[in-house]
Amino acid sequence: MTATQPTTTTGTTTPATGPFAGRPQAWALGATRVVVSFLFLCHGLVGLFGAFGGMDGAGGTVGLFSWPDWWGSMIHLVAGAFVLAGWFTRPAALLCSGAMAYAYFTVHQPLALLPLPNGGEPAALFAWIFLLIGIAGPGAFALDRLRRRHS
Repeated sequence: MTATQPTTTTGTTTPATGPFAGRPQAWALGATRVVVSFLFLCHGLVGLFGAFGGMDGAGGTVGLFSWPDWWGSMIHLVAGAFVLAGWFTRPAALLCSGAMAYAYFTVHQPLALLPLPNGGEPAALFAWIFLLIGIAGPGAFALDRLRRRHS
């Protein structure tokens, strides 16, 4: 089924053209999935490998197998990569969402009720965006489409 846009002369519709023909929502969701999961994955690189200055600005990492820091960083890296690629997107996104909800309520919310004073804005945003991706699906250009085609 192709997208159509109304014409003003006859009242009929003509096929839409261009890169967003079809389903612009799928393209927007796919682009959001890629950008957000890339940022999320970068947080995993910070915690596990000290990338981008590390945890302390001097290349520090989280302790090996420490709870919840190391495990959270692993979720950031592995599940973030799955969401980025669009591979098993829904379960990976729901895992990311849950990890960020856990982080918000155990680390940030005890400091203050709302995200601005408690510094939990990134955790809250990641939790809600990954919940959206988990429910809505991966959008365009996801490897899940190939997996579904071969099963």
